[in-house]
Amino acid sequence: MAAMATKACHMLIGGELVESESGAWDESLNPANEEVIGRTPAGTAADVDKAARAAERAWPAWAAMGVIGRAEILRTFGARLLERADELLSVEVMDTGNTIGPMRGDVRMAVDSLNYYAGLGYELKGQTIPSTPGNLHLTVREPYGIVVRIVPFNHPVMFATARTAAALTAGNAAIIKPPETSPLSAMVLAQIARDVFPPGVFNIVTGSGATAGDALVRHPMVKRIAFIGSTATGRAIQMAAAESAVKHVSLELGGKNPMIVFPDADPDAVAKAAVAGMNFSWQGQSCGSTSRLLLHDSLHDQVLERVVDLVSSLRVGDPLDEDSQMGPINSARQLAKVEHYVRIGEAEGARLLTGGRRPQGSMFARGYWIRPAVFGGVTSNMRIAKEEIFGPVLSVLRWSTVDEAIAMANTVDYGLTAAIWTNDIDTAFSTARRVRAGHQWINGYGAHYMAVPFGGVKASGIGREEALEEMLDYTEIKTINVILRGPRATGARGEPKADLTGSR
Repeated sequence: MAAMATKACHMLIGGELVESESGAWDESLNPANEEVIGRTPAGTAADVDKAARAAERAWPAWAAMGVIGRAEILRTFGARLLERADELLSVEVMDTGNTIGPMRGDVRMAVDSLNYYAGLGYELKGQTIPSTPGNLHLTVREPYGIVVRIVPFNHPVMFATARTAAALTAGNAAIIKPPETSPLSAMVLAQIARDVFPPGVFNIVTGSGATAGDALVRHPMVKRIAFIGSTATGRAIQMAAAESAVKHVSLELGGKNPMIVFPDADPDAVAKAAVAGMNFSWQGQSCGSTSRLLLHDSLHDQVLERVVDLVSSLRVGDPLDEDSQMGPINSARQLAKVEHYVRIGEAEGARLLTGGRRPQGSMFARGYWIRPAVFGGVTSNMRIAKEEIFGPVLSVLRWSTVDEAIAMANTVDYGLTAAIWTNDIDTAFSTARRVRAGHQWINGYGAHYMAVPFGGVKASGIGREEALEEMLDYTEIKTINVILRGPRATGARGEPKADLTGSR
């Protein structure tokens, strides 16, 4: 696997698999054992410029191809992904540390999204507006031209494809920036895309965020940027983009997501949902993880006991092993962050009830390992209850009144997801209306549904993805006023109608 990954490591620019202009390379490590499993080009500003110019040349013809032509190519792309799904899966598991079982769904989700947007292209509609009776006023939707998609490390292939499908359907060319810690699956993706898309329509530039990422965000030809990642990086992208041009930036950012449990909920179902909602198969490295469990006094103790038992029994091990339920943290830097927050939680007085330490055994001597942690006795003023850890750390809080629960849920800066558990429909909906989160589940957790918009409020982002709104957000509206040479327009009584349009 390492030899294959190393040999395949080339960027895709203008339909060609290329090395970096600098000739420099970045090493990719297996987070389970810290072994080098591949090298990727260390992309530079010069590489970014080449990609932008290739995309600028390509997108007009791609847009002119029409909905049917673009849809056919997107479906072909999806079919080719499925042909190499096992290869993509193996590379991605080794490169991210995510467990192989749940990761099997990522390629399928990517293909489903490609097919969904391929069929949605006819919804790129404008409007006719009856502004004046004697003329024609209409709008059309046109692509921005070049779209940059910056991909996080938790779902590299899925986000590079599923979250690019809408932009491509709308007629844009795309430049993908894979995560610097887990770029290898994108190198396989580059081979597939080269053989499917017209040159320059789909480009991949690897490298660090500080170099390649910053150059992409600042490039004057790039008008549209989409990013999934931390709130801090999202703010940095907004500032960098604004310094170079006027750009449209959409952000799907972090979360500190509450799961609010009412007294009538079933304790066993709640405990299982709380553990599943933490996405431990991705080591808790998921922006939608329900990392704050808010339990009513009446069932707090029994649910907490069940949660601790379930988390303690999770099998941490080789992510390529089908029986493993959690693998290593993605990188040394991310592991250090998780360990830092575990120490903060203990220092603040929260009770570490399980996990938070490196597993014992020879296989864990190297790599970025930690056992999943549960903290009890957490209060809303603690940092582990307010700040996104992006790791396998669950904070459990208790509440007595509904107002107290709502205040706990809304006290953080984030507002991505929320889960509400109750059998009372009035309680469920009234709570959902008061909680400030963009994507919510009632008696559920974690699931994303096709055609249902996903995105956050407050510091969790701007814009919505996974639905029609995403595709429309990759277009600009152009207004066309047709001044007809027919009889002069008249008012309701037959007198000549005044021109009320004015000018500015």
